[in-house]
Amino acid sequence: MIFYVCFVLTMGYLHPDFTVLVIPPNDKREMWTYATIGMSNTVSDPIEIHLFSEKENDDLAEILTAIAYYKLTGNNVDLNDTVNFGRPWLPNSKCEYGLISLPYLDGLELEKFWVDNTAISFYWLIPITKQERDYRWKYGIEKLEEYFDNENFNYLNPFRRSVV
Repeated sequence: MIFYVCFVLTMGYLHPDFTVLVIPPNDKREMWTYATIGMSNTVSDPIEIHLFSEKENDDLAEILTAIAYYKLTGNNVDLNDTVNFGRPWLPNSKCEYGLISLPYLDGLELEKFWVDNTAISFYWLIPITKQERDYRWKYGIEKLEEYFDNENFNYLNPFRRSVV
């Protein structure tokens, strides 16, 4: 398995050990995985987040870095929150937002990790459309997740239509 790390400049606001780990497709996952490392180093309610992509794209490391920066400058980012990417997730995608979700593909063993009596939560950042984001805020996370389950939701397809 090959791993490489993407270093991103952030004007000194992130912990010096912060980085984004990029994991290419392998025998366990047929997709690219992008994951923060060190986002949890200096904040209360420590979290790390990851997202998946069918294709390699360095812009995904930038999205994760921007979210880490947002959290580390005093803004709350937590489970079931949505974030605005400020641009499409991938070129020409309708998904310009992200939903911070439980790591359903990995199970409960990834959700919490203990380091020196501190629980770090590991969450999945799911790219979503503006319509899905609006629906989540109007009707709640459970209703949106029901749509994901019932509509054969393809979280890897950057060109998918909204499920709502």
